[in-house]
Amino acid sequence: MATITVRDLDDEVRSRLRVRAAENGRSMEAEVRAILEAAVRPSRTERRRAGLERARALAAEVGGFDDVFANIPPRADYPRESPFDR
Repeated sequence: MATITVRDLDDEVRSRLRVRAAENGRSMEAEVRAILEAAVRPSRTERRRAGLERARALAAEVGGFDDVFANIPPRADYPRESPFDR
């Protein structure tokens, strides 16, 4: 595990961090870790883009999206009767 030292942290920032940590039931150190982890977590757009790239790569392995979709049965029997309609 790495250690980071933050120098010249404004007193107001430290005070707000202390309050935020207390509100979340964490130590200041745990709160800083949570903030940093959230800051570098991939965004929703990045996760979607990665998923799309994986789908494209998988489709390319089997000959493209047309081949993938050709194996999906038609939805002719939809809408199905709900078990709650009985």
